[in-house]
Amino acid sequence: MKRTIKLTLLIILVFMAGCATAPVQQEPIIPARRTMPEQDVPREQQGFYVYDPWEPMNRRIYNFNAIFDEYVFLPVVNAYEFVLPNFVQTGVSNFFKNLTEITNLMNSLLQFKVEKSLNTFGRIICNTTIGLGGLIDAATHAGIERENEDFGQTLGFYGLGPGPYLVLPIFGPSNLRDTGGLAVDSVVYSMMVRQLIEELDMDAKDEDILYWSLTGLSAIDQRHRQSFRYFMTGSPFEYTLVRKLVQVRRQFLVEH
Repeated sequence: MKRTIKLTLLIILVFMAGCATAPVQQEPIIPARRTMPEQDVPREQQGFYVYDPWEPMNRRIYNFNAIFDEYVFLPVVNAYEFVLPNFVQTGVSNFFKNLTEITNLMNSLLQFKVEKSLNTFGRIICNTTIGLGGLIDAATHAGIERENEDFGQTLGFYGLGPGPYLVLPIFGPSNLRDTGGLAVDSVVYSMMVRQLIEELDMDAKDEDILYWSLTGLSAIDQRHRQSFRYFMTGSPFEYTLVRKLVQVRRQFLVEH
């Protein structure tokens, strides 16, 4: 009985001590302001937002490109890299990059970028002559750096926005403005290559064979020079990440 009384008194004393040390509220408690969740922020103000009204279609094309890349394009590129020595691969890359200098020059002139235009013109002369038709990048060795200007950048220079995000079959991520720019650059490039082939004075059938052979080799070379591999970023949000990176990169190129 005595032990029960002592235990009861001990519990009462502990309870009273806790009450005595409790802080006394001096002012009314002001509720903490709620942090606005991202879904309440307008979409165009969210960090990874890119205008993508055709997202379902774009995602399907992105997945198609990944499959095509893995089972068709990359095996061809791997065979190309296995058969040709490195110095030949470098020569092929130099050759096609020299051909595309004409679109660099055209777009630099359209944007009134005098220094870039002079650099590109100097590269064309240097690589076509000293570089044996572009097989050797003599211009870079001479300190004349390559410029990268395309018609999409030219349209951006004149104030045209990128428009909706667009994933192109085979070509990959782009936007509506740059897709139009790619079409213009491709037409100019194609006309130039056709003109050069005609200078060889070959039969029309042989000219077509050479043209399409160069077109296929150019596509292989471009993929050979790209290190990007689909679904190798390690991110479950690769589509969103790539979409944002493409937008940022293109905006940087337009501004510079």
